[in-house]
Amino acid sequence: MDTVLLKSPPGPRPAAPVGKREQTKVQNRTMILEAARRVFAELGYGATTVRDIIRATPLASGTFYNYFKSKEEVYQALRDEVALKVRPRLRDARRQATSREEFLTSSFRAFFQFVADDRGGGQPAPERFRMDSPEVLAGFAELREDISDAMARGLLPSTDAAALAAALTGVAFELAERIKAGANVEATTRFATALFLGGLEALPKNPEV
Repeated sequence: MDTVLLKSPPGPRPAAPVGKREQTKVQNRTMILEAARRVFAELGYGATTVRDIIRATPLASGTFYNYFKSKEEVYQALRDEVALKVRPRLRDARRQATSREEFLTSSFRAFFQFVADDRGGGQPAPERFRMDSPEVLAGFAELREDISDAMARGLLPSTDAAALAAALTGVAFELAERIKAGANVEATTRFATALFLGGLEALPKNPEV
């Protein structure tokens, strides 16, 4: 009688180990970003040069340019990191809302508090800050999705989700500049929420913003 050998179904392959070269790339990029964060905080964005960033690392200038072409690209990478950090917080706030006011208040508060916590980084925005990076665009798409979902749940009136997302984003980013300058998070949150809930007539007569 022939013996039949049964083979076990192949299981998931173990993840390929990261090579030394790839590890070095990750380490160098991280080193540049950490150095840039410190230099921007110390000197400010406008006064910082690529040379300043390179001097804050043990890397050669040629190595820097293997990863970034300019300080603008470094700054954008830092901002993209911020976008990746704040997006989950914003989604949780919006999805847990059970009323129109809570949807707005929790969204604004989460964003403004994040900005307030991050302002210690001393990274003033450059004149031309890209809003079209994949990370930032993904955040905008999530906001539109959450607005559409809130409309389906009856929390928000049925309207143009994209236009409402753009309006919320514009107000949030502009008021965030005041947060960076030291404005109160709760007062700014109330102001922004009142503006969207009731328009100009709903704004406080003696604003704290």
